[in-house]
Amino acid sequence: MPDVPVAVRRPQRADARRNFDALLAAAREIFAESSTDASLEEIARRAGVGIGTLYRNFPTRRDLFEAVYIEEINQLSAAALAVADQPPWEALRSWLDRFVQYVVTKRAVVDALNRDSELFKSCRITMYAAGEPLMQRAREAGQVRPDASFDDVLRMISGLVSGAFVDEAQRARVIDFALDGIRIRP
Repeated sequence: MPDVPVAVRRPQRADARRNFDALLAAAREIFAESSTDASLEEIARRAGVGIGTLYRNFPTRRDLFEAVYIEEINQLSAAALAVADQPPWEALRSWLDRFVQYVVTKRAVVDALNRDSELFKSCRITMYAAGEPLMQRAREAGQVRPDASFDDVLRMISGLVSGAFVDEAQRARVIDFALDGIRIRP
């Protein structure tokens, strides 16, 4: 599965690439914890770099949002490849668990992105290309309801994740209940 082209190119030097990746990881965490209004200085601090390094890699806040979003999509694609050898239902379920993490990050940055942009459309195509074959394989194995579309499942999970939960365990239980609704058991 092809990666979505990142608008900001990854640095070539290993140390600069590590800083770039640390900035993305810190931004993802902070955006998920608080919001896109988070301080860029806090992101740089958590990444263990100076603010100049952040601005060298991401000249604008929007550049950082886009890079975080693209990285999430690329990780979803990698997750699909990583679970492809698992039995059909387990592969789909593992990927959907990773999708839940993506939704948390997406919720934080999506308002800062243009949903009609080519970047956003390209990311959606990449995400579907990664996950849809897993659902199709589970359906062909007789483990997923034939009337449940991949889009239905993603929207269901996205809606559930956007709700408030007492803790992560409760969220996981609610997602389990929902996914039991699409699963066919022998």
